[in-house]
Amino acid sequence: MRLRNVEFSDVDAYVRMRCDPVMTAELGGPEPRDTIEAKVARDVQAAAADTAWIKMIMTDATSAEVVAGSVALWSRDDDGEPLSEIGWMVLPEFQGRGVGKLAVATLLELARDQDRWGLVHAFPATTNGPSNGICRSLGFSFAGERDLAYAGQLMRINHWTIDPRAPQR
Repeated sequence: MRLRNVEFSDVDAYVRMRCDPVMTAELGGPEPRDTIEAKVARDVQAAAADTAWIKMIMTDATSAEVVAGSVALWSRDDDGEPLSEIGWMVLPEFQGRGVGKLAVATLLELARDQDRWGLVHAFPATTNGPSNGICRSLGFSFAGERDLAYAGQLMRINHWTIDPRAPQR
């Protein structure tokens, strides 16, 4: 497994991750297909400008590199305060293999090595067992449940935090 910056050629992977009702069930539902090219273009620009780390998870599937999903770390405003957030998506055929956990751990190691992003927050839905399991297994601290507005919907989420610079358990 390796991570690389998102590229314009990742439109098909974005469609699979973001327009599929099963993949987006924990995120309030699928995004409209006609918005994906613009989303990829914004993400490519943010990755190139290094204002966000938007990485594609690459696997070696029968000697050809294949996109297994994505992991991203970015800064956003949270009630007037900057907040660093991490999020990930793993395509169905790669789920349950530890790919997401390894990708999240790798990005957190990069954040530690570059002493960047500070305290990192994750907000998986309370019903998203695999993503909550990744947070738990990587040493995130549980900060509680709360409601979060995302994609025009109110979601019930678990709030997790981790300081990549701190020694992990």
